[in-house]
Amino acid sequence: MKLLHTMVRVSDLDASLTFYCDLLGLKEVRRKEVPAGKFTLIFLAAQDSEHEIELTYNWEQSEPYSDGRNFGHIALRVENIYDTCQKLMDAGVTINRPPRCGHMAFVRSPDGISIEILQDGHLPPQEPWVSMENTGTW
Repeated sequence: MKLLHTMVRVSDLDASLTFYCDLLGLKEVRRKEVPAGKFTLIFLAAQDSEHEIELTYNWEQSEPYSDGRNFGHIALRVENIYDTCQKLMDAGVTINRPPRCGHMAFVRSPDGISIEILQDGHLPPQEPWVSMENTGTW
């Protein structure tokens, strides 16, 4: 068995691509426009991973998608969690669970998908992260 992809529905394609590609560093590997079904599928992957995230954009979806607690989160490993969290914060993304321990943080995508960011290895705890409080839910 081989795990192929994880699908998430997105309501704003541009905001989602900015978040997943520009801020988190995933790359678009392929795209499929389906005019008859009025949807777009965009497959993203990390450089060193075969597993993909499928962004499904339904063209006529006007209501926000509800939070499904049956879907936990997407986990991404990064080279420097502090740099990644700072880049996200600088772009206006709320760090819901700061990387106080130097190993783990949580943020949410523009559609509220919980994203776990894990450090490759451990970094020593450092400010301002150590003193940051949790914000919202993840």
